[in-house]
Amino acid sequence: MDKQDIPFLTAARLSDLVRAGEVSPVEAVEAYLDRIDDQDFRYNAYLTVCRDRAMAEARQAQEEIARGNYLGPMHGVPVAVKDQLWTKGVRSTGGCRFLADSVPDEDATIVANLGRAGAILLGKTNMTELAITGYAHQYSTPHNPWDLDMYTGGSSSGSAAATGAFLCATSLGEDTGGSIRWPSSWCGLSGLRPTWGRVSRYGVMSGSWSMDTFGPMSRSAEDAAMTLTAIAGRDPKDPYTWSTPVPDYRAELTGEVSGIRVGLVTELSHGPVVDEQVSAAVVEAASVLGGMGADVEEVSLPLTVHSQVITTTHIGVESALDHAKRLRSQPGAYGHAVRIGLTTGSLVPAQAYYKAQKLRSMIRRQVLEALDRYDVLALATIAIPAVPIRDDGPITGKEQVLGSLPLLTPSFNLASCPAVSVPCGFTDRNMPIGLQIAGRPGEDGTVLNVAHAYQQGTGWHTMRPAAV
Repeated sequence: MDKQDIPFLTAARLSDLVRAGEVSPVEAVEAYLDRIDDQDFRYNAYLTVCRDRAMAEARQAQEEIARGNYLGPMHGVPVAVKDQLWTKGVRSTGGCRFLADSVPDEDATIVANLGRAGAILLGKTNMTELAITGYAHQYSTPHNPWDLDMYTGGSSSGSAAATGAFLCATSLGEDTGGSIRWPSSWCGLSGLRPTWGRVSRYGVMSGSWSMDTFGPMSRSAEDAAMTLTAIAGRDPKDPYTWSTPVPDYRAELTGEVSGIRVGLVTELSHGPVVDEQVSAAVVEAASVLGGMGADVEEVSLPLTVHSQVITTTHIGVESALDHAKRLRSQPGAYGHAVRIGLTTGSLVPAQAYYKAQKLRSMIRRQVLEALDRYDVLALATIAIPAVPIRDDGPITGKEQVLGSLPLLTPSFNLASCPAVSVPCGFTDRNMPIGLQIAGRPGEDGTVLNVAHAYQQGTGWHTMRPAAV
């Protein structure tokens, strides 16, 4: 195989070729590093490229595989991780200036898990400041591979750009209120927010302790399943992680959905807040699942339209508590948008946070009651297609703090459910549209299998940006 073609393989296909000895980990890493050198100036996907570490890990992986010590599907696969994660000996900025020279002395648990699985760290990806804002970047703004004038979505913006531009085989992002699913939708990726507690958060720079979780941003549901298997599991350093065994999510992808009950969420698939092109694509995607044997019905979840304000309240209060000391002593350390957001969060009355908690429990109950009747829920990921990159202007009103972006993701972080965004079509400007599939807590495999089945019957996830 021509080395220049390697970056355009799915992670699953590259894994198979590495195991068969047809592609070496060294060849794969060299191909990706060459592509990063040649192309990343267009995308601003990486904040740090771990060139020496990646080559050393590639040589080690190659030697291990040659000796018959094959560690599994991620062995020799080059990955990128959001700069919100600690990486031993590699700067970890969290997207903020005051951590520009921060170098942890240990890896986050999921970075260590990737290493134990044999994955190779290519570098640390760009992100919005502290992952608590959707747009504000302190270093550079990533560009959408489908149109360089358009935004990727945030906060896992760099992971979306890197994966969508074929600058890594698969990547990790972090999702509090939609920061994996939103950029995955706008960049044509398959991005999974796992069940809260399925993946360790030790070594993660926190945004909202009650909702943060890391997950894969990949080019297919199969790649996402393979990545999740490597990073999931119980961690004694994170008391909130599940103790249940981690299945081989990739091996569980049957592609069979006959008899699966799908609830198409009326308010969040073709309601008045959803763009007509997005709505048409999502309704058609549900029809495709129906044609594959799934039982598709509409379901109303009226409280879900309030999820974004409730999520924003949680993020504001919880992040303000984490940053209270520095915010008082060094307010200028933060960018304008984050400084205003943290200040606002610190001023939210206790009774308002308490009310948000009660509303969260009501939404969770409504979502879980629907999931008693349906195996998965289907809806749009975000109500509008990608928007142009814009400068961060001054915040002048409460609606900018509470969040006016029409994300349709927050219901599932409030309910601690797994949810994936997969491509389901394109706008008339050739920008990707995302279908969101959510399931019961702990049933990440079901969500991934429905996504995989949909991708077996469609080709949206195989489409490649013309300029890439």
